[in-house]
Amino acid sequence: MRIEMFVAGIMAAVLCLPAYAQGTVAKPRSAAQKPPPAVSQARQEQEKIYGTRGEDVPATYVTDRALLSYASTLMPDFIHTLAGLGPDDRWLDIGAGQGRAVLAYYGERFDAMHPEGRERRGSKAQSVALSIEDRRTAEWHKMAAALEPGKISYLHGRRLREYTPAELGRFRLASDVYGGFSYTSDLSLFMARILDLLEPGGSFYTLLINVQPETAASAGTKSTAVFQTEILAGDGKPVTICAWLKQIGCAEVACDTDPRSETPIERYRIRKTCDKVSVPVLEPVHFAAGTPPARQFRLTKRNTP
Repeated sequence: MRIEMFVAGIMAAVLCLPAYAQGTVAKPRSAAQKPPPAVSQARQEQEKIYGTRGEDVPATYVTDRALLSYASTLMPDFIHTLAGLGPDDRWLDIGAGQGRAVLAYYGERFDAMHPEGRERRGSKAQSVALSIEDRRTAEWHKMAAALEPGKISYLHGRRLREYTPAELGRFRLASDVYGGFSYTSDLSLFMARILDLLEPGGSFYTLLINVQPETAASAGTKSTAVFQTEILAGDGKPVTICAWLKQIGCAEVACDTDPRSETPIERYRIRKTCDKVSVPVLEPVHFAAGTPPARQFRLTKRNTP
């Protein structure tokens, strides 16, 4: 299986992670918490990747991922959840790139492949594609013109944290395939923002590549590998991404691994159960620009408000 979005050569010992806020729950950081010059430089290198076009786009920075890829990459029930949305529901796709997944959802092929719930779907849910860069194609503009006004939206030029809840509204479903969840430098604030945008009962589907799987940790398997995204407890011991997610208040979390991949890929479904969400705060420790970047966080004893 081709592993998309993998960083060639992880620089394990020279990672520096920027500390920018990702969401309206963010609080101003003190002067002592400001990133050093090396971190600022890493952020600038990451920005250059976002701005690439044409032949300059890294091979591992995929912007044209199709809905079939979502179906095979995210947890198996994602596509059934999407197929079960109705006209009054809303879907947010983060890191949408060209928006091909959204376009495919409105095509006849989707209905043919997923006849279950077709009557409930009707004219289908409203979809919002979110991307840092504007990578829309002629196909997107053609579909947008053919559908009823407001059925699909493409937002770009700003990060998730820069949109107000009033601008985005609430969603029944959110997806992220190597988008913000893989790239953000402030994972806890990103999760708090996502859960703020979900309505109670709504679900967020995402994944991470090259992480310590919960299954390995539960089995007591020790690893000396360097992972793409890591969390350390205050005593320096590793905490799995899944274990951290399961500490979030008002959320039901399911985790599994992609059995087809030689590189550890862990998939997540986070279902919001109520509005009193609290996310254990992760302090950024290290960062190295890449597609996706390598990141390390430290778990604190604080929760987001």
